[in-house]
Amino acid sequence: MAALNGTVENGQPEKRGAPPLPHPVKNLEVKYTKIFINNEWHESKSGKKFPTFSPSKAEKICDVEEGDKTLETMDTGKPFLQAFFIDLEGCIKTLRYYAGWADKIQGKTIPVDENYVCFTRHEPVGVCGAITPWNFPLLMLIWKMAPALCCGNTLVIKPAEQTPLTSLYIGSLVKEAGFPPGVVNIVPGYGPTAGTALCTHRNIDKIAFTGSTEVGKLIKEAASKSNLKRVTLELGGKNPCIVCADADLDLAVDCAHQGVFFNQGQCCTAASRVFVEEQVYPEFVRRSVEYAKKRLVGDPFDARTEQGPQIDQKQFDKILELIESGKKEGAKLECGGLAAAGHGLFIKPTVFSEVTDNMRIAKEEIFGPVQPIMKFKSIEEVIQRANNTEYGLTAAVFTKNLDRALTLASALQSGTVWINCYNSLFAQAPFGGFKMSGNGRELGEYALSEYTEVKTVTIKLSQKTH
Repeated sequence: MAALNGTVENGQPEKRGAPPLPHPVKNLEVKYTKIFINNEWHESKSGKKFPTFSPSKAEKICDVEEGDKTLETMDTGKPFLQAFFIDLEGCIKTLRYYAGWADKIQGKTIPVDENYVCFTRHEPVGVCGAITPWNFPLLMLIWKMAPALCCGNTLVIKPAEQTPLTSLYIGSLVKEAGFPPGVVNIVPGYGPTAGTALCTHRNIDKIAFTGSTEVGKLIKEAASKSNLKRVTLELGGKNPCIVCADADLDLAVDCAHQGVFFNQGQCCTAASRVFVEEQVYPEFVRRSVEYAKKRLVGDPFDARTEQGPQIDQKQFDKILELIESGKKEGAKLECGGLAAAGHGLFIKPTVFSEVTDNMRIAKEEIFGPVQPIMKFKSIEEVIQRANNTEYGLTAAVFTKNLDRALTLASALQSGTVWINCYNSLFAQAPFGGFKMSGNGRELGEYALSEYTEVKTVTIKLSQKTH
């Protein structure tokens, strides 16, 4: 998912004073590759293992039993400074926020008929399964772990098979911190095996999932066929970014650029449909191309790097195939469109102009460094086009006109609308989607309701009160 503001604005680390930048650990040894259950490390019953690979080197890191930020960069390929200043600090803010909620989850006293006292209490759901994605392995784990624990639940975590190392390292910290055995358990594995087992198990009371809409549907189906467990889904997006003619163009170009290229474009909140009012369209395209051409792609451990590799060969191939579809369907390739030179799964930042709504790059979630830019004439038109998608995760509006901004915010079918900013997420504010972008909410007070059951207690008094 995206990172938290206060730490990040538009996918960039917060500007700081003079403190030196952190450095990745050299020659890091991977220590934790086994299943973590009851505060102990176990080999899988089947004896099977699966490999995890470095996207930047296209080499195997180690084998992990099926069932720190240097690790995050090694495992995902995201730039180290992003992992440190955005992902890690976002996790710290989320943990601190929910730590403050642990003793404040209260029920209500409800006025009812005479001779009765009625009140509610909030109780833990029970055992919660958390299935986390590969694009933000640590951040998405904490988004689920923090509210679940503060509500008194226990957890079984299934990290994405592409990026298990950070989650397994968290297991070592859980043990070091003195958690009781069994409160946090980590079971790496493939979706069809470990993921399915979690979703169909009758002793799992809730599943929280971040990932694709396709898999989200399967999880809901599995929940309905087992014990009707609760399900929270944070799924895909094809997010409109609307730039009006009166917008601060410097701000809009920068935010749209960071909004789509942040995390190699592998972000469900990516600004993957940019609608620009026709009066400023040529200038917006020109500046966007300049930004993209200057973006530094390379070694994620290099402090200068802005964009690392894609997560794996499958995603790499999918992105290049969608780029080819854009060319064939008549979009104008302004820059990029190719794999970057050298080893690893790197793709040049790509910008398309003259994109129409019926093109695949305007309809499908690309999850890569590709910016499709479209033109619009009126507010009524752009509202209709922006909402013409099965997704409804996020949207952004750039304008100096407050009335226009609020009109668009009200009309757009999205769980989050940013005005004159992008990827501005806070631990205190709820996040989630409309339509096929999911259901339920993460973050903020709203997330607490996803991890508690409400119990009504009614007492009949022996004597009349009046």
